[in-house]
Amino acid sequence: MLNVKKKLVIGLIFLLSLVSIIPQANASQLKFSVEPVIPENQKDTSHSYFDLTMKPSEKQTLKVHMRNDTDNEVTVLPSVHAATTNINGVVEYGESNTKLDKTSKYNIEEIVKPAVNEVKIPANGSTDLELMVEMPKDGFDGILAGGITLKEKEDTAETKKEKTQQGLAIENKYAYVVAVVLQETDVKIDSELKLNKVEPNQVNARNVINATLQNTQAKYMNQLSVDTKITKKGESDVLYSSKKEEMQMAPNTSFAYPVSLNGEKLKAGDYTLSMTAKSMGETWKFKKDFTIKADVAKAFNEKDVTVKKDYTWIYILVGILLILLALLLIWFIIRKKKKEKEKKEAQKRRKANRKKRAKKVNLEEDNN
Repeated sequence: MLNVKKKLVIGLIFLLSLVSIIPQANASQLKFSVEPVIPENQKDTSHSYFDLTMKPSEKQTLKVHMRNDTDNEVTVLPSVHAATTNINGVVEYGESNTKLDKTSKYNIEEIVKPAVNEVKIPANGSTDLELMVEMPKDGFDGILAGGITLKEKEDTAETKKEKTQQGLAIENKYAYVVAVVLQETDVKIDSELKLNKVEPNQVNARNVINATLQNTQAKYMNQLSVDTKITKKGESDVLYSSKKEEMQMAPNTSFAYPVSLNGEKLKAGDYTLSMTAKSMGETWKFKKDFTIKADVAKAFNEKDVTVKKDYTWIYILVGILLILLALLLIWFIIRKKKKEKEKKEAQKRRKANRKKRAKKVNLEEDNN
C-alpha cells in the first residue's frame, strides 16, 4: 500500500533554531506522551495514526490521549498541517512554511481542527485532546494527508530571561506528530508527475540546479526514482548529473529536487535539463531548457562556501608591486653606487689638485 503505512508515523520532530528535522530521539525527551484513540471507521486498526474513510459532509470527533508523568503541569499546543514533501523526497507531516499546492482541492487544515488552542495536562495525570473533523460537502476521490503537531508551550519571555541569566538559553524542543489520512472512496487515481521550473539556487550555501517536481494527484507517489542530466543547450556533454531512488511525495505537493554542482561555479548561459522519473512501474521523461543569468551566477558564487575563489587579480597586483619594488631597489642601488663613485672621483680630483698646488709651491721656492 502506501510507504507511509509501513512506518510508525507518530514521530518526534526535533526543533532547534527554527530548523525542523526528524531525530532519532527517545520519547523520554518530552514531558508528555501521546496515543491516538483509534475510531471505528479506521481502515486498519493496527496503524498508529488516523487512516479514516468518511463521507461527504460527515462530522467526527477524533481524540488523542495525552499523559504527563512529571510532577509539573504541562501545556501542549496542538496544530494541524498539510503533508509536504521536502527536498530529499521525504514526506513530512509537521509544521512547514510550504504553501498549499495549487492542485490541492481541499486544505486538511480547514477540515481537521483542534477543539482548543492549548491543552493543560495535570502533573502525573492525563487528558484527551479533541479534534473536530468536517468533510467537504462535495465528494472527492483520492487522499487528504496531514498531521497533528503536539508541542509543549514555550517559556514566557520572563522565564527565558531567567534561563539566559543562568546560562540555559539554548534549549532543545521536541514535538509529537500524528499523521492523519482521510478518504471517501477507493476509486483508483492515475499518477501524474510534472516538471515545473528549473533554476539555479543554493542548498546549505552550495550551488545547485533546482528541478521542481509536482505530484498533481490526490495520492502518494511511492518508490520515486529520478535520473537527471544537465548539458549546455544544443550540446551532448553532461556537465552535472544526479540519481536518487526510494523517494516519496505526499498527495498534491511539489518539491525542488536539487542537482549539485559539486563545488563548481555557476556559469551564465543556456542549458538543458533532461530527467527520467519512475514510480511504481510508470515512467516520465522530461526535457526543459533554462537560462542562468550573469548577475544571478555571480551572486550565488559569492555565497557558495565550496567554490574556490578567484584571486588572479590579487596575484597580478602583488606581482606588479613586487616588480616595482624590485625596480625601485635596483634604482636605489645603482644611484647609491653612482654617488659613491662620484664621491671617490671627487676625492681623487681634490687630492690631485692638492698635489699640483704643493708642487707649484715647491717650484716657486726653488726659483727664489
